[in-house]
Amino acid sequence: MDNPPSPSQPPNLPAEITAADLLERYANGERDFRGIQLIGADLSQQNLSGANFRQSNLQNANFSGATLVGANFREAKLTDANFGQATLTLANLIGADLADASLVGADLSEAGMRSANLARADLSQAILRETNLNEAVLDHATLRQAVLTEASLSRGRLLATDLEGANLEQANLTSALMNRAILKNAVLIGAVLTGATLEGVDFQDADLSRAKLSSTNLVNVNFSRANLRGANLSWSSLRGANLRGATLYRTRLSWSNLSGADLTDAVMINAKLDYTNLRRTDVHGTIMPDGFTMSSQD
Repeated sequence: MDNPPSPSQPPNLPAEITAADLLERYANGERDFRGIQLIGADLSQQNLSGANFRQSNLQNANFSGATLVGANFREAKLTDANFGQATLTLANLIGADLADASLVGADLSEAGMRSANLARADLSQAILRETNLNEAVLDHATLRQAVLTEASLSRGRLLATDLEGANLEQANLTSALMNRAILKNAVLIGAVLTGATLEGVDFQDADLSRAKLSSTNLVNVNFSRANLRGANLSWSSLRGANLRGATLYRTRLSWSNLSGADLTDAVMINAKLDYTNLRRTDVHGTIMPDGFTMSSQD
């Protein structure tokens, strides 16, 4: 007697399926392919919008250039898969394993990627506008020049993640763990990083104007030449931070700890420094809140 199909697999699917079988079934109107195993399949340039691949094993599959609008990859195994230049708008990738996957130039706008594993994945130049990446793992991932405007990465893990030149305007990074991440030349205008752990992050030349960084761990952060105009860094720890040449016009630093920080040549006009700890802080050449420029003798 034949074994019944597993509860996660549609009853009309055979135990084994090929890429050709899948494409034929899709062309005939079938959309439910949950639980299939199709390791290393070549589905590049195909239109599989709305297909259901929930809990499927698609390791090393090639979806480059594919159209996958609204496709369901929830909890699917997609390690080493290639989604380069694919269209994944509104796709469901909640809990998917995308470790070491390539998503270079992919469009993931408004996709659901909560709790997805993207460790070491390459998302260079990917579009992630309004994408939900809450609690996602992006350790050592590459997102150079990626667009993450209004994306949500609350409680995400971004240890040593490369976000150089990325656009994170209005992004939500509340309570994210981002130690040693690279955000050189990144745009974080109005971004929310309240409660985030950013120890050792490189924000050199980044634009953080109006960003919210209160109650944040910024120990040993590199803010050299960064724009922090109107940002809120109150109640944060900036011990040993590099703020050389930074723009701190109207920046709120009340109750923050800047002990041992380097503020050489920083501009702090109208900055709020109420109860700020400036012990052992280097302020040579710094323009203070009252417009007075400090000298080495001051």
